[in-house]
Amino acid sequence: MRHGNKVNHLGRKSDHRKAMLSNMANSLIEHKRINTTVAKAKALRGYVEPLITKSKTDSTHSRRTVFSYLKNKDAVSSLFRDIAPKVATRNGGYTRIIRTGFRLGDNAEMCMIELVDFNELLLAAAAPKKTTRRSRKSTAANTTDSVSTDENQVESSTEETSETPEVSSEDSTEENN
Repeated sequence: MRHGNKVNHLGRKSDHRKAMLSNMANSLIEHKRINTTVAKAKALRGYVEPLITKSKTDSTHSRRTVFSYLKNKDAVSSLFRDIAPKVATRNGGYTRIIRTGFRLGDNAEMCMIELVDFNELLLAAAAPKKTTRRSRKSTAANTTDSVSTDENQVESSTEETSETPEVSSEDSTEENN
């Protein structure tokens, strides 16, 4: 019986499992998104989210602690330099698991795990549109001002249009020759 055993062993011995999760965490930090099975993604989420939380405090101790898990200097520096400032205001939930279907060979359920703050498509779609609210009184005053400015623009545009046909007529005579 597995009473109280919360770790998914993923069919591997502990050393192999730790190495696999470390490599997957390095790939996730480097590429910001990886494809894997759902079981591995859930195990990776429990592995990498505490490391991201630890990276919010940039101290020598936290860098050494994260390095003991990742064992990759480039991933540690990228985590502290790029990822930590973006997730500084977020309280957990740094990863998103999106199910993508089933693998052809063994029908394993596949997914994509990504860092939440690094999906440019969703961030661009979620950007709020700025709208300004105007009162009716101010629009009435603006319309009288806009009418006078429109008359000035009409006068200036008629002067420009009188010059424009002459240029175009000269161009058309040159095309005919």
